[in-house]
Amino acid sequence: MGYRLSKIYTRTGDQGETGLGDGRRVPKDHPRIEAIGEVDMLNSQLGLLLAGLAEHGLVELSEVLEPCQHRLFDLGGELAMPSYQALNQAEVGRLEAAIDRWNDELGPLKNFILPSGSALVAQAHVCRAQARSAERRCQQLNALEPLEGVGLAYINRLSDLLFVAARIIGRRQGVAEVLWQAAEKPQG
Repeated sequence: MGYRLSKIYTRTGDQGETGLGDGRRVPKDHPRIEAIGEVDMLNSQLGLLLAGLAEHGLVELSEVLEPCQHRLFDLGGELAMPSYQALNQAEVGRLEAAIDRWNDELGPLKNFILPSGSALVAQAHVCRAQARSAERRCQQLNALEPLEGVGLAYINRLSDLLFVAARIIGRRQGVAEVLWQAAEKPQG
């Protein structure tokens, strides 16, 4: 494989536009660029979670989540080059299988839980929240420029996986889930 980037700065974006993979130039606040940015942020947050999982020896979770970084890069490519399709239904199915496997171990959720308990649990929830944000940006783009392929389903399922991953991380760490406690209703 040849060099992908020979120069890091090009100065072509200094006036508030950026180039897409298909050669188009769009404003840096275009919904497509917003979606790409949110997916990139999720990928970075997921990298932080994976580093924590490695430090704590949670190999099984890493094996499920590590490929997601690559698939998020693929999704970014699809967003940058609208005619490019990298994701497939098998990847969505892989996420669903992991969700089902972990959910069977966890059992039903009986109350709302807070994104808390340990740093790793909280980081998994940061990733989940970022996945939802990326999904919203992709949906906004889809309303303007319909997206092809399974990218929307993938990002939706990934947020579900990250929620279940947060719970499984807590279980593996022996950390109790922090249950939401509703505020007392004001008297009067």
